[in-house]
Amino acid sequence: MKQAVRYRWLWLKAKTLLVFGRHAAALPVFEAMLELHPDNAHALASSAHLSAAQGDVAAAILRLQQLLERTPASAAAWFNLGYVQQRAGEHDDAARAFQKAVRLDPKMDRAWYGLGLALMYKRQLMDAADAFRQTTVLQPMGPHAWYRLAEIWSALGKPEQAREVLQHLRTFEPKVAAQFDASVARHATS
Repeated sequence: MKQAVRYRWLWLKAKTLLVFGRHAAALPVFEAMLELHPDNAHALASSAHLSAAQGDVAAAILRLQQLLERTPASAAAWFNLGYVQQRAGEHDDAARAFQKAVRLDPKMDRAWYGLGLALMYKRQLMDAADAFRQTTVLQPMGPHAWYRLAEIWSALGKPEQAREVLQHLRTFEPKVAAQFDASVARHATS
């Protein structure tokens, strides 16, 4: 009974700290919760999120892997793992995590976008283009995947495809299309 009361008290303390924006102080509270209940999904996810926010990517990856041992069918957990691995420069691992996320939830546009980025970093440009195209299907007004598609077509020496993407992007995000044009101009002069 004592353990249950302590856990509830820790839970309330962690929530209060988060409400007041004291994220650094909340992390050790979630860690204390995990000492009492090592498989608590919420505490694992919260610890991972807070660790990543504080720059402790290794701790975040560890907590997300522990979470996935408990909930292997969680597309969100696979996405979060991929995101943190990508931040750490672990693009092979990130690509695998994002692939698992999109298999579990094919409509998760963020996971398709993350997969596209991971594949770009790995220089698998055609596969990255496929992932970004899927992102644009799911989020047709989201400019980032369109921008990345233009980058890929430009890098592959396909200016006509890049122009088509930019023309579409100009219809709803002219500033982002202008950023791409400025980026291309800077690279052309350097």
